[in-house]
Amino acid sequence: MERSDERFFIFILPLVVLALSLCVADAAVSLPKPVKLEWHYYRVQNTCRDAEVYVRHQVELVYKNDKSLPAKLLRLLYSDCFVTGCDASILLDGDYSEKTARQNWGLGGFELINDIKTVLEDRCPGVVSCADILHLATRDAVHMAGAPAYPVFTGRRDGAHSMGRTHCRHVVDRLYNFNNTGKQDPSLNKTIATQLKALCPPRVKKGQSDPLVYLNPASGKSYSFSNTYYSRVLSREAVLGVDQQLLYGNNDTLTIVKEFAAGFEDFRKSFALSMSRMGSINVLTGKQGEIRKSCRVINKN
Repeated sequence: MERSDERFFIFILPLVVLALSLCVADAAVSLPKPVKLEWHYYRVQNTCRDAEVYVRHQVELVYKNDKSLPAKLLRLLYSDCFVTGCDASILLDGDYSEKTARQNWGLGGFELINDIKTVLEDRCPGVVSCADILHLATRDAVHMAGAPAYPVFTGRRDGAHSMGRTHCRHVVDRLYNFNNTGKQDPSLNKTIATQLKALCPPRVKKGQSDPLVYLNPASGKSYSFSNTYYSRVLSREAVLGVDQQLLYGNNDTLTIVKEFAAGFEDFRKSFALSMSRMGSINVLTGKQGEIRKSCRVINKN
């Protein structure tokens, strides 16, 4: 499989925040404790006191050489939680698994989660779930990129079922044949369109190369945590059409886009709140699910 950093989208981060902000806007002033999960669960339960330290150390080792790691893990976590809940089912191998579903092509970060699981199984066998590892690793990675260190409540169990670039093929319709009109998408800023056309020529033959373009040229290779995504939406500079539609959606989406574009701290706080809340979606606890020995397969029993 080709390296996933060539294919995932870093801006799943702002979309996660936007989506969850719409759901929790009225309660955004506080962060209630998620049901059934616990702060520093493995330390409190004395089952693996240094679990979070081990996770953070492994993330640091990879992040030093791969600044795209936060974006990979954000998309991986989002894909996991919004399918069947935060149960690490996205990590399972298999011909008909979530991992191999077409909409999940290009997901990355699997290797790191597997490596962390190997370390934890050596130190605390059969204790730390893959679901918790994914949440902790994502929190640590985005914090290294400049995001707030939001609280991650732990104690999840695993289900037993199965900031970046995009390829030109996802953009060319906006540049040359928007809605089969043979014209450019009128919602796209003309200057940005000219720049994208220089990078993404019309696709006219099979086997043609499919270059990559940054979704946010302002951050580029730095993959930095910022609110510039929302400013680009307001300026009609979003590379992907689905992102640009936030400007033309209902008043709620437009209001939030304007708020985040105007204030980085508002975005940081909402991000922390949204990520922590997302971590409690349909979690398995207690005797539900299992603690996998490998994040790639369910336990044989």
